[in-house]
Amino acid sequence: MAGLYFHIPFCKRICAYCDFYKSARLEQMDGVTAAMHRELDERQDYLRGEAVTTRYFGGGTPSLYAPAALKGLLDHAALLFDCSGTTETTLEANPDDLTENYLDGLREAGIDRLSIGIQSFDDGCLKLMNRRHTAAQAIGAVRAAQRAGFGNITADLIFGIPGFGGDSLKRSLDGMLSLGVQHISAYHLTIEPDTAFGRRAARGEFRAVDEEVSEEEFLTVHDTLTAAGFEHYEVSNYALPGFRARHNASYWHGTKYLGIGPAAHSFDGEERHWNASSVEKYIAGAPAGKEVLTRRDRFNEYVMTALRTVEGIDLEEAAARFGAKRLARMQEEAAPFLRSGTLRIARGRMALPPEKFLISDAVIGALFET
Repeated sequence: MAGLYFHIPFCKRICAYCDFYKSARLEQMDGVTAAMHRELDERQDYLRGEAVTTRYFGGGTPSLYAPAALKGLLDHAALLFDCSGTTETTLEANPDDLTENYLDGLREAGIDRLSIGIQSFDDGCLKLMNRRHTAAQAIGAVRAAQRAGFGNITADLIFGIPGFGGDSLKRSLDGMLSLGVQHISAYHLTIEPDTAFGRRAARGEFRAVDEEVSEEEFLTVHDTLTAAGFEHYEVSNYALPGFRARHNASYWHGTKYLGIGPAAHSFDGEERHWNASSVEKYIAGAPAGKEVLTRRDRFNEYVMTALRTVEGIDLEEAAARFGAKRLARMQEEAAPFLRSGTLRIARGRMALPPEKFLISDAVIGALFET
């Protein structure tokens, strides 16, 4: 099985926290769409006959695209790849794009899952992040999507925003639970240099919350959502039973995937490829970058992705894939974390308890082979 990803880089407004590749030059949308069709033809052998089981439109703001344009890309892909067993087709969307007519068009285009960028139900927080919707619009968008027949909806939440923890965060969590969505992605704010928040931080006008606040807010999110029946199955992801994000799991479990569009990444099982992070260069057909993963690279990547999930590392699989010597070295490095309870071994797997996911990066880094 394999995944197919379409990167739509366009945005009407640039969010203050976003460091993904994006462009506000909407007049280039048609040129990028044509180039994406060309890329599909050029890379039709990339997945080596693997069936496509998940499809995902990410961005940027994919909901700026007309349903007919999205359908055109899906239909073209279906001519080149076996998409007959596709189980999930996701579109990332901004709440203010989700009108009733647009939602009906998405259903007709073949979209069956929505990832809605709500981020907060506090209008002051939304304004700080330079989002282009209000809390009321977010509620209306989810309700409209449900009326249109979407039964698999994920809502995005950002926490760790200075001045918007405490009651503000709790109201956002309560708001999401009241909507009856099936999946919630909850991300801790990271202040990246090449963002509005990053530039404000460099001028001393904005600063990240401290570690104590980070841990408190992380546990508020974890405790609230798990008490409501959500499984905390990956560092930033919570799902009701049966509603895990299948496409994202392909990244965590080393499944092949093909990325189409500016700045999109791909993995064929042995090599990583990435397209130019430039609309102009992408339209002009700039060649993709490439990285051949060494055995050490693949081991480190396995450790990183596995320990971000509740299942953790399958010790037998790790030994079979990477050798008993590597596994022994990793377990030696893991010993202090096992003694402290930060890592646990059960049923042949070594994993972080979900309530410890906040420090996963530190644990993962310590287990890497250098």
